[in-house]
Amino acid sequence: MNLGLEHKVVVVTGGAKGIGEAIVRAFAAEGAIPVILSRNPEEAGALISEFGFGHSFHLELTDLKGIEETVAGVQNQLGKIDILVNNAGVNDGVGLDASPADFVGSLEKNLIHPFALAHHFLDDLKAVRGNIINIGSKVADTGQGGTSGYAASKGGLNALTREWALDLAQFCVRVNCVVPAEVMTPLYERLLNQQPDPAAGKAKIESTIPLGGRFTTSEEIADMVVFLASDRSAHTTGQIIYPDGGYTHLDRAYRAP
Repeated sequence: MNLGLEHKVVVVTGGAKGIGEAIVRAFAAEGAIPVILSRNPEEAGALISEFGFGHSFHLELTDLKGIEETVAGVQNQLGKIDILVNNAGVNDGVGLDASPADFVGSLEKNLIHPFALAHHFLDDLKAVRGNIINIGSKVADTGQGGTSGYAASKGGLNALTREWALDLAQFCVRVNCVVPAEVMTPLYERLLNQQPDPAAGKAKIESTIPLGGRFTTSEEIADMVVFLASDRSAHTTGQIIYPDGGYTHLDRAYRAP
């Protein structure tokens, strides 16, 4: 399907690996111009070299001055952007027993930079009637235990999705959120492999996923993001969408027959 994204400039935070890499690949396959904001310049550079087009900028997303300077650099080099994908984040295990300072630090890693980037790219997005797509987490809905900072951040991102959608509707800027649940990424695979019986651990998780009894793929998350960014989804805004095989909202007692 031609989604009409050719030559659209797409900024993806944390786009060098995992779900972010899949998102970048999906946009590039549609002819969009990916701009990776990442703390992994080698991996980002290798990805851009593979495509033969696109750009990468190295920065720490907890550095608000660095964000402002990077946005200016993107605009000076490429002009206006069309799409902002706030993907970067880390489930850092900052729980209720952590210090308030650690909690604030977790918000800085996961919630503050999406606001900062949306703020600094705002004029671009208004001018082109662009898109913001936030990448959330099932943890905001289900909880996990031991990760208050991440849960609060992703809950906040859900709220900002709807707030920004209302703020920006008058400018025809759409804002949506895609929420991964159990997605098989290289990081998740490494975590499973640390268990005494990785196959049994994987099977236990899969048994809680109603549709197909399997993990979601990174590509399935990326395909949803790209569709939402396209004009095929032109009247969709303020939505929090769960491409998760029914994991988040269906009964945990369910077991596939």
